[in-house]
Amino acid sequence: MASTACTPPLPASGELTGPRSRARGALLGLAVGDALGAPAENLKPSEIRARWGRITGFVADRPQGTDDTEYALFSGLLLARHGSALTPAHAEAAWHEWITGRAAFRGAGFSERGTLENLRRGLAAPISAQHRHAWSDGLAMRAAPFGVFAAGRPGEAARLVAIDGSVSHEGEGIYGGQAVAAGVAAAMAGAPVPVVIAAALAVIPDDSWTARSLRRAVAVAHRGERAVRSAVVIGGYPWTDLAPEAVALAFGAYATADGDFREAVLTAVNMGRDADTTAAVAGALSGATQGLSAIPAAWADAIGPARGRCLPSMGGRHVLEVADLLLPPTEPPRPGPAALDTTAPPQPTSAALQPTAPPLPALATHRPTAVPVPVLAPVLTAEAGIAVDGVMGAVGCATRAGTEGTV
Repeated sequence: MASTACTPPLPASGELTGPRSRARGALLGLAVGDALGAPAENLKPSEIRARWGRITGFVADRPQGTDDTEYALFSGLLLARHGSALTPAHAEAAWHEWITGRAAFRGAGFSERGTLENLRRGLAAPISAQHRHAWSDGLAMRAAPFGVFAAGRPGEAARLVAIDGSVSHEGEGIYGGQAVAAGVAAAMAGAPVPVVIAAALAVIPDDSWTARSLRRAVAVAHRGERAVRSAVVIGGYPWTDLAPEAVALAFGAYATADGDFREAVLTAVNMGRDADTTAAVAGALSGATQGLSAIPAAWADAIGPARGRCLPSMGGRHVLEVADLLLPPTEPPRPGPAALDTTAPPQPTSAALQPTAPPLPALATHRPTAVPVPVLAPVLTAEAGIAVDGVMGAVGCATRAGTEGTV
């Protein structure tokens, strides 16, 4: 599908702070990381060095994103349409509307192909997620929009991304998406790097493969990318899209760079493996942490509207457009510390999905008034560097990760 959208203008210098900058930084950071990492996908560090030395920028003549960016657009538009009223039925209907009836699907991962096959056979969620790659990083790669929407509410971000993921993933695949969404939600509130990591760990089972891998990665992050990779990657394992590995490598790169956008993304790229996804996740985390202005201008300028190579329905959409849709219409006052509201959620509407490009309503009608959060994570106040209730701080994470055995 030919591009029909113009690249949204970058904000003036006076606007490069606050939620809008972080939202745009998160999703543009995802797209930049995806495009930077795509040529290095499935390569070993030694193979990367043999071809390019150390990658320090785009190595392709025409940088472009992969299915990672297009699926992030898909999930962002789904969330913009339904907000906190999102249900598995909404997510499944969007797959049928925007994906199953379309051609292309070039570059899609195994988990997405398995899901598509099941949906075309008439299977519904969560049965549609029962395929051989339900543990993949396909949900993690599209999880950042949920953190943008639920800024400062890691538990809500984790709840919503699990609803989206119920169509395509199970188990570790869900946990990987939840860790990314919660981390971005914490970063959107201005949390420092250790609190972002703690927020990610707080929403997934402590004994999960994803949590163990993530703890090991951040424990050795001060030693650099080689140590992170050695702590996480299983030698000889053929699949590079394994969620526990990819998510841990991304958080390890983010921790190694102490949240710096450029260093986080390049660290992820040069570790190889599923480099487009790990760099996309590292880019989303560090983009939310530092805001739009942290992304080098040359990298930002290379990202145009999606080409729709994998998902034709996403052709012409731009990540900056979707980032803006996930913010409330006006910036609310900064909240004070508060407990999570656990009363009944709003009921989803019964309106059917539209057959064309999704309507993009003002999100004020979708922001939660009272939503139960079935995970243990606090509300993070804007720009706060607060500790996460019941979760170890940076030193605790490092100590515990150092005692983990191999998976």
